[in-house]
Amino acid sequence: MQAAENYRRLVRPVLVGTGDRWASVALTALRVVVGIFMIHNGLDKLEDMPSFIEAYVVPLGFPFPTVFGYAAALTELVAAPLLAVGLGTRLAAFGLFSTMAVAVYHHILTTGLMIPVIELSGLYGTIFLTFTVTGAGPYSLDALLAGQLDRLLMRVRSGKLESLEASFQSEATTKK
Repeated sequence: MQAAENYRRLVRPVLVGTGDRWASVALTALRVVVGIFMIHNGLDKLEDMPSFIEAYVVPLGFPFPTVFGYAAALTELVAAPLLAVGLGTRLAAFGLFSTMAVAVYHHILTTGLMIPVIELSGLYGTIFLTFTVTGAGPYSLDALLAGQLDRLLMRVRSGKLESLEASFQSEATTKK
C-alpha cells in the first residue's frame, strides 16, 4: 500500500506532469512540433559531420571533438522523436536542452552576445528545459505508460486486500 501511494505521489507526476486540459493540449502541440522540427538538426549534422565538427565543436576546445559531434547529432536524432511522441520525455528533453546549452555557449563564444545568433538555440533550449521540468503531459506515451502502471498497481493492491480478507476470514472461522 505504501509503494502504491509513493508511486502516485512521486512517480506518476514525473511521468505525466500536471495542468488543465487546454494547457495540456497547447504543451502537447508544442512538444510534437518542436520534436519534429529538431530531427532535421541531427540529420543536417550527420550529412556533413566533418564540417559541423570543424565549425562548431573544435572552437569549443572539447577533447575528442568527433565524439562530441556525433553525440550531439545522435542526441537530436534519438531524443527529438522521443520528445515528439512523449516517451521518456524528461530524459529526452534534458538531452536536447544540453545540446542547446552547448550551442548557445558556442554562439556566445564565437560571436558574443548577438541576440539574432543565439535566439533560435536559446528558444529551443528554453522549450526543452520546460519539458524537462513539466514532463510530457497527459497526451503522451508516458501518460499511457503511467496509466498501465496505475492499473497494474491497483490489481496488485486488490490482490493483497483479497488475501488479507481471506486470512481474516479463515482466522475468524478457526476461532469459532
